[in-house]
Amino acid sequence: MSFYTVLVSFVPRLAIAWAINLAALWAANALWDGVRIHGLAAYLIGSAVLGIANTVLKPLLTVLTLPLIILTLGFFYLVINIAMVALAEWVAPNFSIDGFWSYVGTVVVVWAVNWIGDQVLGDLERRARPRLI
Repeated sequence: MSFYTVLVSFVPRLAIAWAINLAALWAANALWDGVRIHGLAAYLIGSAVLGIANTVLKPLLTVLTLPLIILTLGFFYLVINIAMVALAEWVAPNFSIDGFWSYVGTVVVVWAVNWIGDQVLGDLERRARPRLI
């Protein structure tokens, strides 16, 4: 498999993941009063940072804090998710979240939109694959 083949399959997936995170942030902004995101740049940068953080930092933090996650019966995993959203808020301009419950609500919305997007994309990929009889 060549680098070009990998790149051609990776770039569309990255763009779709970016769009799904953008939609999740838009939904969180629409649903929660404590979430304020203004302007396209805030959405684009926030969703990019969220995607990169969830791809790179989140698995690393999850492995490093696995005993704490187990000890708290998974509650600390919510703290890691909140940290990923807080990082996106910190980096992106015109993006603010006020209050713990606004963070929790944003994490739930981001999770739900990403789960729905994954289900839809998974169905599309299964339909596009040729079936072996």
